[in-house]
Amino acid sequence: MVNDPYIASSSRYDEMQYRRLGRSGLRLPGVSLGLWQNFGGPNPLDTQREIIRAAFDMGITHFDLANNYGPPPGSAEENFGRILASDLAPYRDEIVIASKAGYYMYPGPYGEWGSRKYLLNSLDASLKRMGVDYVDIFYHHRPDPDTPIEESMMALDQAVRSGKALYAGISNYGPQETREAAQILRDLGTPLLVHQFPYNMYQRSPENGLLDTLDEFGVGSTVFSPLAQGMLTARYLDGVPEGSRATHSPFLNEKQITETYLERTRALNAIAEGRGQSLAQLAVQWVLRKGRTTSAIVGASSVAQLKDTVGSLYFPDLSDEDIAAIEPHAVEGTHHS
Repeated sequence: MVNDPYIASSSRYDEMQYRRLGRSGLRLPGVSLGLWQNFGGPNPLDTQREIIRAAFDMGITHFDLANNYGPPPGSAEENFGRILASDLAPYRDEIVIASKAGYYMYPGPYGEWGSRKYLLNSLDASLKRMGVDYVDIFYHHRPDPDTPIEESMMALDQAVRSGKALYAGISNYGPQETREAAQILRDLGTPLLVHQFPYNMYQRSPENGLLDTLDEFGVGSTVFSPLAQGMLTARYLDGVPEGSRATHSPFLNEKQITETYLERTRALNAIAEGRGQSLAQLAVQWVLRKGRTTSAIVGASSVAQLKDTVGSLYFPDLSDEDIAAIEPHAVEGTHHS
């Protein structure tokens, strides 16, 4: 059991790369830690503490959460709050905490989507679960087809003006919705800081207008699922290991390990090996290439796994030749074919 007093590594900022988030003054590490799937109630708290401590010691200052992360919903924020209180409280000013609201959280008409009531109530509940006075970034987690976008953006503006959030973000918005959100927030005087979306070699839809829209408005980006739920690793190249995510996750199943997937992933793995790195490291470098995105949000079930992923930042940048070699195998929809 982890009980010893935690003192952060004095070299934590020596190697990590920090990248400016859009046109703001905020910088994020190239790799951020997401607490989506491995930090809920069923996961041992000691393991969570070990990973979060190691992350901060590696220079990861950005921790990405949401109201419904768990399972059960809310437990990831509760666990993070415990670890913050026991270990990271002295370093709060060095940490960027992000949370979100928009997906289902509780029953009734005010438990999901994008009303002002739901978003602001959810923010208050997240602050209470984590034991903090503010979050650094508060996102609307998904667009709401039935609530005017003005209402959702006004709620983000109010969250910032109240001091309960420092910056406003959106997640899973399409290009036109992003344009509307950015313009509304600009008019309100609370610029849109960041957009969070899924992006990887097998999920390339953000290239169809979204990335250009973010560039136009000076909005930063945090990318989740850069490894396509583990499908952009070498884990499934020789079959599906017992107990792996494909055997039990609602987001990944064994039927997705097709011959087409294996052919493309083996080709990408060969490119990674030729660069002396793992496929996961290549995948993270790819989403960060040419500065198109700001930070890759990764999960971790162990310190070793996290260290391997962070190691992607210390390889030479992908050359034009590398990117061209990857292109024939980085095909949209491969992980669902």
